[in-house]
Amino acid sequence: MATTDRQATTVALAHALSAAERGLAVIPLSRTKLPALRSPHRAAPPHDAPHRDGPDHPTTPACHGECGRFGHGVYDASTDPRRIRELFAAAPWATGYGIACGLEPHHLIGVDLDTKSGTDSLAALRELALRHLFTIPETVVVLTPSGGRHLWLSGPPEVVVPNSAGRLAPGIDIRGAGGYLVGPGSRTDHGVYRTAPGTAQLPPAPCPRALLRLLTPPPRTHHRTPPATGQHGQGLVQFVLAAHEGQRNTRLFWAACRAYENGIGPDLVDPLVAAARSAGLSEREARATIASAARMTGREAGG
Repeated sequence: MATTDRQATTVALAHALSAAERGLAVIPLSRTKLPALRSPHRAAPPHDAPHRDGPDHPTTPACHGECGRFGHGVYDASTDPRRIRELFAAAPWATGYGIACGLEPHHLIGVDLDTKSGTDSLAALRELALRHLFTIPETVVVLTPSGGRHLWLSGPPEVVVPNSAGRLAPGIDIRGAGGYLVGPGSRTDHGVYRTAPGTAQLPPAPCPRALLRLLTPPPRTHHRTPPATGQHGQGLVQFVLAAHEGQRNTRLFWAACRAYENGIGPDLVDPLVAAARSAGLSEREARATIASAARMTGREAGG
């Protein structure tokens, strides 16, 4: 059994490195499809929900990798071969890998078509396409051991697609920013994930605009809190400063959204721009991303 697991780890690492060559940031996964590395923080409980590690998860610790250690779920994701090898070396029990969604350069969106409980999620997606006048594009399709499939789509850099389960239609889950997809070649307790014939070399197709509108609900109305940046504001700035290549825009957008939702957006514009520039973005890119966050939350960007 140990030999089989070592072989599965070797195969998973090879597939993960191949995915990284295509610009896809990856993390090691266990047989349960969860991140293979647990949080290094004492207060963090075990991961208990696949694909939902992210900034809005109620049990996620405040640290998203700023401490420099492994074990922060999708925030560990990287395209750097050296870092990927280090991640797998720290998790020799890993038998698969996850592909982080929402990151540069593909801004990946995963459409997870489930088959549990007899749901025909593919038919539901086709019905949505007919109703909203879009075509399901030819793209990468990953077949799951349970008979489902994952469609890989590419989103525009200025749009952050949230994760959702069954909101679009029964049996259709969406993996967006802060989520991940199980990569083809991964071995789980239920079998191996494989790329559908003829789709392995395809790039993720652009998400149809009509579908993208369905995936990005209108901004909610937020209650304004007293404008005091304090420790929360400092934490958002640090979150952007700690961004690795491929995470910068997504982290900046997420931090700016949280700042505007909490009434400290105008006060944090310049600190966030400075942090983004330190992380490698240009001032123009940073201000454009923050302005997008302001529009998404129904605020006016300052600075």
